[in-house]
Amino acid sequence: MTTVAYEISAVPQAAGRPTFWAAFGAIFAGQIARARAAAIPIFMAATLQSVGLVVLLKGLVDTTNDVTEQSVVAGSSVTVVSFVALNLLAQRYGALRASGALDYFGALPVPASAIVTATAAAWASFTVPGSVLVAVGGAIFYGLPLANVWVIVPVVVAAGISLAGLGALLGLVAPRQEIATVAGQLGMSLVMFLGLVPAHRLPGAIQAVRAIVPSTYAVDAFAESFRSAPRWGIVALDLGICVGVCALALAASAWAFRRAVTSR
Repeated sequence: MTTVAYEISAVPQAAGRPTFWAAFGAIFAGQIARARAAAIPIFMAATLQSVGLVVLLKGLVDTTNDVTEQSVVAGSSVTVVSFVALNLLAQRYGALRASGALDYFGALPVPASAIVTATAAAWASFTVPGSVLVAVGGAIFYGLPLANVWVIVPVVVAAGISLAGLGALLGLVAPRQEIATVAGQLGMSLVMFLGLVPAHRLPGAIQAVRAIVPSTYAVDAFAESFRSAPRWGIVALDLGICVGVCALALAASAWAFRRAVTSR
């Protein structure tokens, strides 16, 4: 927290108050600095979980079905994102709220939107190396083409920030820290299940649930990139929907942040 305070005091201010982007940069740098010590354990835990899924499902899925293989690799790559951005961030905000540390952030002369957006971006950035590793390794393992594997980068950005926004929202609205932890874990499990299973293999009711989970659009966009002739319009549409959810999730988490601070 002192890192954030120092960074904010050092940025250019207008009328005694930092601009949104100056505040964003300061809080982003502060969050990265605070979480740096945990970066390697987070990377190992999130990545090994998804690597295990890729290897395990090799013996269970229909390897003659390209759609299934594409879904497994894409879903496993996005699971790395959900572990950090959704699960861990829900736990972190739940802990901040329970300990009263939110009062510190609420006292900073910066918009709530800058706080939650910078925090979401910082935590989402930790997922990039693991997601890229799982995407490339999974594609090689399943014999999928690597020509368009670069699509994982916008997928991680869109899915990471949208899920981080939802994770922050869960942590801020949960009445107790324990509930925030459980909600984050359940949310991660939902993202993993709906991402790994191809949409056409799900029952109609579950398909409806899948349609409202933002990360599934990122999974579909990445899975589409593995086709021999990707339909780039579909990739752009899926990523666009995910970006739209980013904005909604961040707006909702900013509202929840203000509500949590003022209700104490």
